[in-house]
Amino acid sequence: MTNTAASSSNPPLSVNPVNTQTWVNGRHLVRCVKVIQETWDVRTFCFMADQPIMFFFKPGQFVTLELSIDDEQVMRSYTISSSPSVPYSFSISVKRVPGGRASNWLHDHLRQGDRIAVHGPVGQFNAIDFPADKVLFLSGGVGITPVMSMSRWFFDTNAAVDMVFVHSARSPRDVIFQRELEHMASRIDNFALHLICERHGLGEPWAGYRGFLGLEMLRLIAADFLEREIFCCGPAPYMAAVRALLVEQGFNMNRYHEESFGATPVDARIDAVEQAEQAEQAPEPDRSLMHLVEFAGAGKSVRVSPEETVHAAAAKLGLHIPKACGMGICGTCKVMKQSGEVVMEHNGGITEEDEAEGYILSCCSRPCGDVLIDF
Repeated sequence: MTNTAASSSNPPLSVNPVNTQTWVNGRHLVRCVKVIQETWDVRTFCFMADQPIMFFFKPGQFVTLELSIDDEQVMRSYTISSSPSVPYSFSISVKRVPGGRASNWLHDHLRQGDRIAVHGPVGQFNAIDFPADKVLFLSGGVGITPVMSMSRWFFDTNAAVDMVFVHSARSPRDVIFQRELEHMASRIDNFALHLICERHGLGEPWAGYRGFLGLEMLRLIAADFLEREIFCCGPAPYMAAVRALLVEQGFNMNRYHEESFGATPVDARIDAVEQAEQAEQAPEPDRSLMHLVEFAGAGKSVRVSPEETVHAAAAKLGLHIPKACGMGICGTCKVMKQSGEVVMEHNGGITEEDEAEGYILSCCSRPCGDVLIDF
């Protein structure tokens, strides 16, 4: 006879606590454990920590590498191409760019067993903060990396998300992750893959789309694109064309997200030159309007105008706060603010949790009064 009283009460699940450390935004030393040649000019570099760390991040976020090239510190940001569903390692996929100082160094010098420092993870461009039942991934070239991370995450976690993945490449030999993408499309019915090649050479078989992504092609690929959450990453002209297409079709741009980190835009560089020229011609500022920025660790302080950043204050004192993008994107220049107030106009390079603890990005934080920085 069955004891119904005993069988109806389910004992609580017994689980062992995870004692492994987890990744948080900051500086970490990692070891390259694998190098994979994805295409003729793209390599994936896989990293782990010497002591096991679970690398949790939001799919689509990026890290900043701290490299030493010709005895000079060089900071470069790269999207994580792997998925947090494989938590004990993370990967970046890097395209060799003609004249690219960091990309060429990575391809030529970084080998299995080498150790480097990374900062992160950070980034507002991710699939977690913008949940949706139907998504459209649009990528061009190496811009595939963040949407690949998102797709891997949804695939590995069996997410009930209707995915349409559209990738544009120059030629068939330039399609990154092609075999894995085709594998994913063959395994689940909620992942539709569409590859577009601008051209293909003699002897290169190609059965996919040819040319450039436009409205008619997009309608063939995803007739319901106006109903989807869109994640886009690629060269600046590619993203500009996608934005223009969507705006013209009346797409709700609140549902459009694009990766924005990279080299400083030309207009930003021009603005910096103009500001420098104006500063040379400007009269001596009124010291009564200036704010004191003190760096506790260095025991130094300087007064700056309200338009100057904390990073600029440090530079005046000969203090080097690491910086990569200069636009509040990469998170490399994060420092702790012990007291005082600043106006911080960042672009996703810092988390709400870090802000709550008192951290700021020095490159885009301007003092509102006297401030004390832990540096």
